Amino acid sequence: MSHSESQLDELCINTLRILAADAVQQAKSGHPGLPLGAAAMAYALWTRFMRYNPRNPFWHDRDRFILSAGHGSALLYALLHLTGYDMSLDEIKRFRQWQSKAPGHPEYDLARGVECTTGPLGQGFAMGVGMAVTERFLAAGFNREGFTLVDHFTYAIVSDGDLMEGVASEAASLAGHLGLGKLIYLYDDNHISIEGDTDITFTEDVGKRFEAYGWHVSRVADGNNLSAIEKAIHDAQSEKDQPSLIMIRTHIGFGSPKQDSASAHGEPLGEDALKLTKDRFGWPQDSKFYVPDEALKHFREAIERGRKHEDDWLTLLSEYKRRFPTEAESFERQLGGELPLGWDEDIPNFGSMDSAIATRSASGKVLNAIASKVSSLLGGSADLAPSTKTLIAGSADQAFSTPVGRNIRFGVREHGMGAIVNGMALHGGVIPYAATFFIFSDYMRPALRLAALMNLHVIFVFTHDSLAVGEDGPTHQPIEQLASLRCVPNFTVIRPADANETAAAWRIAVKLRRPVALVLSRQNVPILDQSRYASADQVSKGAYILSEAEGKPDILLIATGSEVKLALEAQEKLSRDKCIQARVISMPSWELFKEQSSAYQNEVLPPAAKARLSIEAGSSLGWAQWVGDQGDCIAVDRFGASAPGSEVLRNYGFNVDNVVTCAVSVVESSQDRAAR
Repeated sequence: MSHSESQLDELCINTLRILAADAVQQAKSGHPGLPLGAAAMAYALWTRFMRYNPRNPFWHDRDRFILSAGHGSALLYALLHLTGYDMSLDEIKRFRQWQSKAPGHPEYDLARGVECTTGPLGQGFAMGVGMAVTERFLAAGFNREGFTLVDHFTYAIVSDGDLMEGVASEAASLAGHLGLGKLIYLYDDNHISIEGDTDITFTEDVGKRFEAYGWHVSRVADGNNLSAIEKAIHDAQSEKDQPSLIMIRTHIGFGSPKQDSASAHGEPLGEDALKLTKDRFGWPQDSKFYVPDEALKHFREAIERGRKHEDDWLTLLSEYKRRFPTEAESFERQLGGELPLGWDEDIPNFGSMDSAIATRSASGKVLNAIASKVSSLLGGSADLAPSTKTLIAGSADQAFSTPVGRNIRFGVREHGMGAIVNGMALHGGVIPYAATFFIFSDYMRPALRLAALMNLHVIFVFTHDSLAVGEDGPTHQPIEQLASLRCVPNFTVIRPADANETAAAWRIAVKLRRPVALVLSRQNVPILDQSRYASADQVSKGAYILSEAEGKPDILLIATGSEVKLALEAQEKLSRDKCIQARVISMPSWELFKEQSSAYQNEVLPPAAKARLSIEAGSSLGWAQWVGDQGDCIAVDRFGASAPGSEVLRNYGFNVDNVVTCAVSVVESSQDRAAR
């Protein structure tokens, strides 16, 4: 039996709806409301507009799709299965189960067509902005007349909840300012959130808000009107200097007994209601995971379309290589994440005779040395470039008129910035960085966590790292931030001691291909004499013996960042005045140290050496694993104070006399225990 075109469209849309509802029901967990309500817009987008190849999800010039409303993941999995991606029906049947490829919220898995991890609302919205920035940046850098190698759209389905989140507002504001014309969002405007009708919390005029941001806004009165949805998307594609928000009025749980109710949002329909829903759509009531052959055949046409799209692009690329061999080599290297030969040869070596320099300032010099060789490195700060030292000299700002600009002025939008650089990394072809004061990493925390969860190559530059911020007081002095970032799985924190450790840290961050935070000082710190102390190259090991004791050490002094110099000064005074021999260990990165062999760890921190003292101007949380139950910490477990930085540090115990006193106490206690 064949269907007319409109009947076939309806059959396919209902296949999406029921497949998603079946998955939620079988899992006895999930969100059926969005798939039932938004299936028509998703169908229109995936079958009428998007360019993608299900047989090669890694094809670079594909359109990007983000389900920012990640709770509706069953809709995404249904789309992926039906269009021919590596998402089997068996995996959908195991929705939300152990080791299923169809988890409760989408998890970044490009091999199966999932472009990014979403679920925390607003994050997908902001990551899409980063993808659109990168598409335009690469297009401006590599496209030539007649050769549009980079030419794709970024689409998303966003929800009421997405638009309530502050991160979406930050990102939307910047997207409008930048004029990202190839960014198109479909707003599932169903008027329902978990607590009920959005009238209880969300009564603003969303359209006017986005128009004020500089977006092109259109409205579709009926979320099941395919022709109206298609026209709106066509109109959005024609916008060159404005991102687009298409407000599509839908009904959550459409066609079910729970339509337009909050209960349709986050719980299965129930067997009885699901049967009534199937009856409403003319579906066999007792069937489960039923996919009509005609619908599957229609969806699977995406495979041939995608093959042709990619083949056409590969033909274009082949001719591009012939006409522009140098650019083509650079293009393919960047897409592959490869660094050019000699990329780090201009990184400065800071001599000990140089003046003391803040690690933030050293970082700025290193960043620019790398940027001169690595054209894929770009980023910016949250209105703090003069303080974070993160401007790339000689480059324009990223803007509509200068899309090749490598300096991104994020404005005072830390959360949006964090999510946007995640999107840039997800897009591929660039190494993004983002900078702000360390205290404001708290504003970025959800984005930092997602960067780690997705294993993204993003560099986060955090300056003003301790009490030494001084007069700005406790609101600006980081205390718990080091500990809080160190507890994030797959997140590497490096707090360098001086300029050369900072250079080594940048080398690591550029090569590591996972999220790295560089935690840098505001105040000047002396450059350690590498002819006297161990080489900063050992930063890659996470911790190393910087200065050995004369003979067997009586105590291990373990320090990070600006406190390393304090440990070295204490080492000298302990030897001279107390006849106590200390080994000084620089420990810029706990995470890198944990990756070393047990033999190396035991060499640096011998298990038999019980007398240990850590010195770090941050929370003591976590240091017990390194100092043990017989060691001690000089740390900060209360908020800071407003005064000159050196005075605050001195009063909080970060002075040579206090370090010596604490070290003597640890040694004496250890000796007493040994004598018992």
